[in-house]
Amino acid sequence: MQTLTTTEELAAFCDRARDVPYVTVDTEFLRERTYYSKLCLVQLALPGSGDGDAVLVDPLADGLSLDPLIALFRNRDVVKVFHAARQDLEIFYIDHGVIPEPLFDTQVAAMVCGFGDQVGYETLVKRIAKAQLDKSSRFTDWSRRPLTDAQKTYALADVTHLRLIYEFLSDKLHQSGRDHWVAEELATLTDPETYITRPEEAWMRIKTRSSSPRFLAIVRELAAFRETHAQSRNIPRNRVFKDDALVELASTKPATMNDLGRSRLLLREARRGDIADGILAAIKAGMDCPKDKLPVAPADKGKQQVNPALADLLRVLLKAKTENAGVASKLIAPSADLDAIAAGQRDVPALTGWRREVFGDDALRLCRGEIALAAKGNRVEVIEVRA
Repeated sequence: MQTLTTTEELAAFCDRARDVPYVTVDTEFLRERTYYSKLCLVQLALPGSGDGDAVLVDPLADGLSLDPLIALFRNRDVVKVFHAARQDLEIFYIDHGVIPEPLFDTQVAAMVCGFGDQVGYETLVKRIAKAQLDKSSRFTDWSRRPLTDAQKTYALADVTHLRLIYEFLSDKLHQSGRDHWVAEELATLTDPETYITRPEEAWMRIKTRSSSPRFLAIVRELAAFRETHAQSRNIPRNRVFKDDALVELASTKPATMNDLGRSRLLLREARRGDIADGILAAIKAGMDCPKDKLPVAPADKGKQQVNPALADLLRVLLKAKTENAGVASKLIAPSADLDAIAAGQRDVPALTGWRREVFGDDALRLCRGEIALAAKGNRVEVIEVRA
């Protein structure tokens, strides 16, 4: 197996890739001790069989530039094939400002083709490529050099089997006319906004029991400080302080270093120095926030006036529709979205795009009492209701 360690070698491979319809791509990276992922390996394969048209690219090699690969990612004549691409795409966007296009994600395509919810690569290898993967190197340290033969074999398999999986799923989508379904799903993955984390919005991910605007203002300031601090030092946000400590601080509102020392959940490192100063400043900013700038808690879906009988009927309808269409049910509507529809909300994904074709239109008709559901043996059928 070939490992590329120079820019010239990578450029030569990418020149070959310009003349093929697609290239399969995967990465190995580390993120346990950093805020941003550290790219450790890139795997690439051209159409074909065996390992002859597949390579490993070592981004840690001295002097190697990924510029030829970035140019290939911008080449719209070559489809870039990934499996569960989100983290891979985030790396390339954050590090190089590029999102590979055209993009094909085999996990998304497999869900559309009825292989289940968030189906794993290993499952597709077994079911489509009829092969087994050796996963023993999955959790190894990919930043250490030299890589072992076992690591290289494991890494290369992530793109060699992917060729057959892509060709199989692509053909199935063409035959079923569902290419536009996948295109809709990939719009989120190819949107740069997906990979931008804004500190001022970080508070929205924090789970709290209080909806007090002043409390949420302190949560907002603490979350923004933590995000900014973690980004600037390239450390995981939980290394600054964890969510439970953040909520505790917003509740107790320490004003001095002595107050901060009484926290039960704050890490020892956060009780002094830059982090401690940042915490106290954030709490003060939240306390001093003008009333017209206070945040408003997002609508609590748990307090929706859900019609439980209608929600149950929507679940039955969804199961019937997805079984008939051969598509993963959670791809169309998670349970929370069904409850939202039963509560009268109409701004849910299940009522837009291709989901509306499969499920949404009949879901709305069910809500309006225009259709009913009837059991016919092992099947559920939609019955028109006469006025």
